[in-house]
This record gives sequence, C-alpha cells and structure tokens, in this order.
Amino acid sequence: MAVAVSELMPIAIRVPERTFKNDLRAMRIVWHRDVIRFWRDRPRMAASLLQPVLYLFVFGTGMASMIPSARGVDLKTFLFPGVLSMSVLFTCFFSAGSMVWDREFGFMREMLVAPVRRWSIVVGKCLGGATAGAVQGVLVIALAGLVGVPYAPGLLLTLLAQLILLSFSITALGVLVAIRIRTIQSFMAIVQMLIMPLFFLSGALYPLTGLPTWLLVLTRLDPLTYVVDPMRREVFAALGRTVPGVTWGGVVVPISAELGVVAVCAAVALTIATVQFSKGE
Repeated sequence: MAVAVSELMPIAIRVPERTFKNDLRAMRIVWHRDVIRFWRDRPRMAASLLQPVLYLFVFGTGMASMIPSARGVDLKTFLFPGVLSMSVLFTCFFSAGSMVWDREFGFMREMLVAPVRRWSIVVGKCLGGATAGAVQGVLVIALAGLVGVPYAPGLLLTLLAQLILLSFSITALGVLVAIRIRTIQSFMAIVQMLIMPLFFLSGALYPLTGLPTWLLVLTRLDPLTYVVDPMRREVFAALGRTVPGVTWGGVVVPISAELGVVAVCAAVALTIATVQFSKGE
C-alpha cells in the first residue's frame, strides 16, 4: 500500500561541527593524499631528477673547460646548491598544480563541502608539497659526493632543513597561483614564466658579486636567492673555504636573516592563499 506524502517523517541530518581536531585531520588527509600521489608517480620523480643531473654533469663539466674553478673549488661543486634548489622548485610547483587538477575533475568540490575550515586544506597542500620537495631533494643530495661535496652529517642535515623551508615556501606560492587558475594548461604556462626568473636570478649558476646594478637589484628581490646563498655558504664552509654572501648596502646578510626572509615570504603567500581560497570557488 502506498504511503501518503504527509505521513513521511523527516530525517534529521547531523553535520559535524567545525573543530580544530577535524581541521588537523583534514590537513593530514590532504598531506597524505599528496604524498601518495607523488610517491606513485615514479616517471615524474625520474624526470625531476634528470634535469639536475644534466645541469651538474653536462652543463657543469662543459662550462668547467672554460671556467676551471670557482674560488678554488670545482665548478660542479659551486653549482650544486643552485641545482639542488632547482629540483625542489619544479617539484613543489607541480605539487601545487594538483589543486587545478582537483578542480577540473570535481574532487575539489568534495573537499569544500567537508565541515572543516579551508585553511586546513591549504596548509595540508603546502605540507604535501614540502614533503615531496624534501624527498626529491634527498635524491639530489645523494649525488653530492660525485661533485665534491662531502657527506658530512651536519652539512646534509642543514641542507635538508633549508630545503624543507624552501619547499614549503615555493608550494605556498604555487598554491596562491593555482587557486584562481581554471585549467592545467594555464597553470603550467604561468609556472614556466615564474620558474625561469626565480632560478636564473637566484645566483644558482653564477656568483652574486660584480653584477650590473639592475641585475644586482633583481637578484636581491628574488626569494630563491636567500636559500641558494646559505646553502652555498654551508657547502664552502664544509670544504674549508669561504664565498661572499648576499649583501644589503655593503653589509653581508647573516644566514639566519636570509632564511627569515624565506620564512616571511612563505607566511605571506600562505596567508594570501588562505584568504583567497576562503572566499570560495
């Protein structure tokens, strides 16, 4: 027998409250999903490793025939910190780009209806990119001995810590870009436009002394400069040598201040990304 519509009882739906515990759980889930995605994408890992290898062993060896040494060390040793940063740069931008994929395939809608604050999604994405960048960086660090960089535990741990900070900062910048991009093609075009200036203005391939004024100013505005320089100074110190650091008004900037600049850039990018993401799709 059919049941009258008026006799149907309403079903109560309980929506979980937005609590800090749920936000942390959402953050962990987003981070875990990005780590799994990165770990299963072996061709991407191999491709990201190929470019540093080419810069170190092909470009470095070829240029060494014209530039025998850089401040008493092999050119490949001089290039190592910059190439190490470059490997993280590509990996983190591509990790941030997964937000565009999620939007195109509808998965982002499922995350947005979850009873969690949106900042947890953004932070989880940044942590996932930082983890992927750190893993990629470890693979490049494993090549250190082949270019004259000693496998000193203190040096390797310092480089890894600086890489994690750089990875988080670059992923936050990538997320900021990805939030308003609708297609992966547009995102990749913008990323290519960002990556090249960031890399070439950071001093990854050349010393930051004796430059024309206009180029000197641009290198100081590049946040990647303030990671490449501390890494290079640490590598040279491990070899018992010194290299001129970044200067502001003729004063050498301490490593702690350089890393502080990177941390501030990460915080600013994360804050803006969170505000933009909270405004809705």
